[in-house]
Amino acid sequence: MIEGKTLRSDLQHLSRALRTLHKALLDVETQYFGNVGSALEHLQLVTSHPHFAWLQKLSGVISTLDECLDDEEALVVDLERRFRTEVEGLVGPLPASDDDFRQRYNAMLHDSPEVAMAHGALRKVLAQLPAAPRD
Repeated sequence: MIEGKTLRSDLQHLSRALRTLHKALLDVETQYFGNVGSALEHLQLVTSHPHFAWLQKLSGVISTLDECLDDEEALVVDLERRFRTEVEGLVGPLPASDDDFRQRYNAMLHDSPEVAMAHGALRKVLAQLPAAPRD
């Protein structure tokens, strides 16, 4: 952790960066999908349609991170490293923890300037977190 920053602050920055990225990915996937109807219909599609299923990995990371932020006892020093490793397993540069997610994600990086910008912002946040020790 950088001097003067708190664990909570670092994880809040990560949560915001992940949410921005997630929204950009959803926006592009929604464009690919086509007309989705109302906001409620869109929510139902995002949570249950196979077209959006690959994004559930990222949704799960965000949900777990937010649960940790809500629970003071869950905020332990190694948590930053754990989340950095988990996120980098999805978006890189660590080896892919989910090949399908990584393949779709990399395609989005090339297709969407918004996703690329959100990825760059996420990388800056991740660079501030401790990395897992190298073997």
